[in-house]
Amino acid sequence: MAIRYYSTNRHVKNMAGITPFTGDVSFKEALLAGQAPDEGLFVPDSIPQLSTNDISVLRDKPYWQAALLVSQAFLSEEFSPDVLEMIVKDAYNYPVPLEAVYPRAFVLRLDQGPTASFKDFAARMMARWMSHCRPEGERLNILVATSGDTGSAVGEAYKGVQGIDVTILYPAGEVSLMQKKQLDTIGGNVQAICVDGKFDDCQNLVKEAFADRELAGFNLSSANSINFGRILPQIVYYVYAYAQLAEAGEEVVFSVPSGNFGDALGCEYARRMGLPVAKLVMPTNENDEFPVFLTTGKYSKVSPSRACISNAMNVGHPSNLARFFDLYGGTVDRVGLVHRYPDLDEMRRRIFSVSVTDEQTRRTIKSVYERYHVILEQHGAVGWAGLEAYLQKTGDKKTAICLETAHPAKFPDEIKNLLGIEPEPPESLKGLARREGGAINIPKDFASFKKYLQSHLKIRK
Repeated sequence: MAIRYYSTNRHVKNMAGITPFTGDVSFKEALLAGQAPDEGLFVPDSIPQLSTNDISVLRDKPYWQAALLVSQAFLSEEFSPDVLEMIVKDAYNYPVPLEAVYPRAFVLRLDQGPTASFKDFAARMMARWMSHCRPEGERLNILVATSGDTGSAVGEAYKGVQGIDVTILYPAGEVSLMQKKQLDTIGGNVQAICVDGKFDDCQNLVKEAFADRELAGFNLSSANSINFGRILPQIVYYVYAYAQLAEAGEEVVFSVPSGNFGDALGCEYARRMGLPVAKLVMPTNENDEFPVFLTTGKYSKVSPSRACISNAMNVGHPSNLARFFDLYGGTVDRVGLVHRYPDLDEMRRRIFSVSVTDEQTRRTIKSVYERYHVILEQHGAVGWAGLEAYLQKTGDKKTAICLETAHPAKFPDEIKNLLGIEPEPPESLKGLARREGGAINIPKDFASFKKYLQSHLKIRK
């Protein structure tokens, strides 16, 4: 029976401007819509299960086979086996290294794709799904808010894809120079917009556009992690890493540097699919709304979000918190208002979270390099610092896997200042300086953004 998708806002009552969407849609419908019509996020009505044997047979197999296993579990009723295999083979044609730091502690390097960021994993598979599902003769207009790596990964994944245009919003002054260069110079069917505001402002502009009925005719969709099409591919990391490192049935710990929470949500779903995850460690930077919530039991977003060196994680109210709340029996909306609190005891049993300061982040980059000769950039360092905090607090001796979400060469100044070396850029970053292009600058008010969309978007092929 096909999995259906419903809205995280389906239980919201008596809130002005929101009429709860109580229906359900297919994956293809959720993929093309981006978010639910009531501003909630789509979530599956059931979670398929993987057996120990399903996972074990992936040992020493290429990454695309893990992606195929997860895709088939969710999508076998909506896509043929041939289409799914074609998509995953085309999406994952680069290595996914697991680097040993010390015995039983590893870094999963998700920095080998076209834009040297973990965002490549979801964006490439999603672009191929959307191309396959796009209505004949119509254009899709993808809106993306990015705090760093999402936009360039999505832009590169969709560049040249027939019938799809992409508009990327990023906050002025809060992306690295290399990230800005990547975003501004993709070109073709991809346009970057520099917003005079924070990432949360960019994210809210995108959400307001989806909710505006006057823009409904533009076939808007999202490639942010508000789209479940971004979440599903992120389940694969955990299944793949576990299969390579763990014995059948062995429990492991994953540490996931967390900003908008899509990556960590992938781990949560993987555990619920049957992956033996003992603990999901979710360290944040100084945007500490989630660790404070786990400690106090009361949720309050950070507004405005705090600018940290781990810039892709500068999120004061993570979109995917709505999905976490839903999985644990709660409801929170896009502006951070809690309508029903989740099962906090169960959340605490499964999840550990801590806030990592910029000072701690820099100290971690130096200490990991000096002790283990492993280079982390600032997002991976937040993940490692969170893992160390968890291990120190609990004494846990289980196999631990920390996600490195971007290549250190994307932040050459920070690495050189801290370590005195310049990380060798991967092939994907070489030649970036020769690319040309620029962004369009707009203020953070919705009226300006809406005016831009109405004058630039196309609806036919």
